[in-house]
Amino acid sequence: MVKKNRTNRLAAVCFAAAIASVAVPGVAAQAAVTPRIDLRVLVVDDGGSSVQAITAELRDTGVPYTRVDLSSASRPVVNAAFLADTVDGRPRAKFQGVVLPNENPFGAGSAEMAALTAYETTYAIRQVDAYTWAHPEVGLEYTDNGGYGGTLDGTQAAVTAAGKTGPFGYLGGTVPFEDNSPLVLESYGFMAKPRTGYTSLIDAPVPGGTGRASLVGEYTHDGRSELVVTFGYNQYQQQFRLLARGIVEWVTQGVHLGQERQYFAVHVDDVFAPDARWSKDLNCTPGDYACAGGEGKESTIRMTAADAVYLAQWQTQKNFKLDLLFNAGAGEEWKTENGNTDALTAQLIADKAKYRWMNHTYTHLFLGCTQDTTTVPWTCTKNAAGAINWMSRADISAQIRDNNNWATSKGITTDRTELVTGEHSGLKTLPQQAQDNPNLAGALADNGVKWAGSDNSREPAQRAVGAALTVPRYPMNVYYNTGTNSEMADEYNWIYTSRADGGSGICEDNPGTSTCLPAPLDANTGYLNYIVPAEATTALRHVLNNDPRPHYVHQTNLAEDRTLYPVLNQVLDTYRTLYAPSAPIVNQSMKDTGVELQRRAAWDAAVANNQVTAYRIGKDVTVKAPSGVVAPVTAPTGTKKQLVLGTADFGTAYAGSRSTWTAPELLQSGVTLHLP
Repeated sequence: MVKKNRTNRLAAVCFAAAIASVAVPGVAAQAAVTPRIDLRVLVVDDGGSSVQAITAELRDTGVPYTRVDLSSASRPVVNAAFLADTVDGRPRAKFQGVVLPNENPFGAGSAEMAALTAYETTYAIRQVDAYTWAHPEVGLEYTDNGGYGGTLDGTQAAVTAAGKTGPFGYLGGTVPFEDNSPLVLESYGFMAKPRTGYTSLIDAPVPGGTGRASLVGEYTHDGRSELVVTFGYNQYQQQFRLLARGIVEWVTQGVHLGQERQYFAVHVDDVFAPDARWSKDLNCTPGDYACAGGEGKESTIRMTAADAVYLAQWQTQKNFKLDLLFNAGAGEEWKTENGNTDALTAQLIADKAKYRWMNHTYTHLFLGCTQDTTTVPWTCTKNAAGAINWMSRADISAQIRDNNNWATSKGITTDRTELVTGEHSGLKTLPQQAQDNPNLAGALADNGVKWAGSDNSREPAQRAVGAALTVPRYPMNVYYNTGTNSEMADEYNWIYTSRADGGSGICEDNPGTSTCLPAPLDANTGYLNYIVPAEATTALRHVLNNDPRPHYVHQTNLAEDRTLYPVLNQVLDTYRTLYAPSAPIVNQSMKDTGVELQRRAAWDAAVANNQVTAYRIGKDVTVKAPSGVVAPVTAPTGTKKQLVLGTADFGTAYAGSRSTWTAPELLQSGVTLHLP
């Protein structure tokens, strides 16, 4: 860790020294002037997936960029005037880094490439070659000289010593390439031996050969630096997700707008309440209005005290905290119906300090319209005038208030600004309920709710509900109505197999959103061998994508076979193998996620409207944004923020850098940082 930070400081010093003495054409007779370098990246896009992947990383982490579409007849010409100019008598480089499809997308002898080369040399700007082949012009031997060209599926690449002390020091060491199907070519590329000037950062064993060869490296030549990537990828593949942060850090030399974290939070809904059980015989859930023939065959699943003990032990073992979303009234009803004893609730209350608790309403009522469940699907009832009947503001408020009061009586601490309603009800539910319950916003305000959980599969964007904002949550494919591995496999088979294979045919009827399994899963092994790896892969993809949205499951998944734990274990164990301790998973509250999404939306809007000015001059960085908009900034360890009097350490440590959302101090018009 110390060694890596020393390297970052050295890189910053070297960069500052390089640009401090730029002699700009046309002003050679004057004393050298330290240029201004705008904090913006130039992306030259040929439509390929590799450039699009890097563009997505810039966009999703808040890094401003300018895209030049090579296929557009109206695109700007990349020349000296496009790249640089003078502001207030000071030479300005308009871009701090350049992303190209390859080492020269403009063609041999191109005036545009000549202008770009001169620009990079003059201002010490780095260039990423998003995907190219192995040849001497990028500092590599041809593949027939100890290298390889071909499919890379399943390749176990690794970070080299130079990569660990350089841009990829946040990784644990391995960079495994995906291999999701033996029938599909997922990644193709070239491994090659370095020539003079090339430093390998990511390498792998040569298939069918001896030794190792490079897949990613830095090629320094003729006063320029290129990050050379010799394999193709898209924005979703794990191998790119692992390297994406480092690519941005490298091309921006560790100083840029935007920041990145790896987030993972899991909400456990319906705590204290029992949930209905799936019927293998009926292929539906008795107790659900849509389960024909289920009357009298109802069965429920509810955690036990032993499950609660296991949960507490698991959290300690994995150093990971779950959010318990509780329905106290439903628990009280269960207690009354079961001899007025409830060992589960007693155990969870005894361990109350070990969890984050969140209001899920008192008895899990549907808070939207009054439902008519005599038809499938249900519909909203209407009054004589034809208006929809809605749950009242008072009744919604009681569901929120009574749950809060119960928690207070048990000494359970909650953040009353957070709420997830049962089934996300009250919010619009298409197609039956096309709008929010008009009484919902008032009830949220009555109880001080500012953050309302929503279903990401329905509404992936944050939006307002009166004065509150939604926080989209990812549903996990670990079903609420199953308690055992075999029940999970059975219901999964029903949803994802064809009618000919005994399934519902839903996958056949919706080919655009669902894929049928080639054959039903084995009832005994299908869950652990197929569903768990698939769901863990999906969840991990969210974690690696700078996505703070929480995931949600149900208390049933902690009961009986405890089906959730294999998924969580795989996500956490895989992540902690892939990443160094300097980049821990961020396990934050729903409120913190809501704030993060709110800040990102404001920042993205300001950037899109060209309301952000940010640049560095030597070792000083200036950031100006509209009033009320906080800026995400990443800088090397040792960076100081200018205060009205004196300075303070900037940001928080993550992945070998310092980063945070930041705003001007009192009486300041912008943020000023001093690099080490």
